[in-house]
Amino acid sequence: MAEQKSRRDFLNLLLGGGTLATLGAILYPTIKYITPPASGEANVTQLKLAFKRSDIEADPKKAKTFKFGRDLGIILITDTGELRALAARCTHLDCTVQNRPDLGILWCACHNGRYDYSGRNISGPPPRPLEQFAVNVVGEDIFVSREKA
Repeated sequence: MAEQKSRRDFLNLLLGGGTLATLGAILYPTIKYITPPASGEANVTQLKLAFKRSDIEADPKKAKTFKFGRDLGIILITDTGELRALAARCTHLDCTVQNRPDLGILWCACHNGRYDYSGRNISGPPPRPLEQFAVNVVGEDIFVSREKA
């Protein structure tokens, strides 16, 4: 003998389904908004810069910034003519550092952090030195990598 469903059972089923659909409509977009998207960037170990040494020399600050994977880097020409590449994020609060050739330092404008051209923190609040990148020049091309050359 088949069990008959009552009108009350049908209404409970309808109310439960509507409640689940409402919760799903609220929670799904909320969770998608909170969760960061997957990064499409590959893990970079070496990078060919898009500019040449002559482009850096022509810059008034004698430096250029570049993107190294997710990180930001800065390449500059020292007083001795050497190319140096360093991380361009201050180790204090991740502000971008800039070259101050008039002072001979890398300077973080956020809290007056100062680094020498070797990346060592010389004054201000930065707790650590800047990460150094290896620089290789092949012809006119400049390659930057995380490993020491």
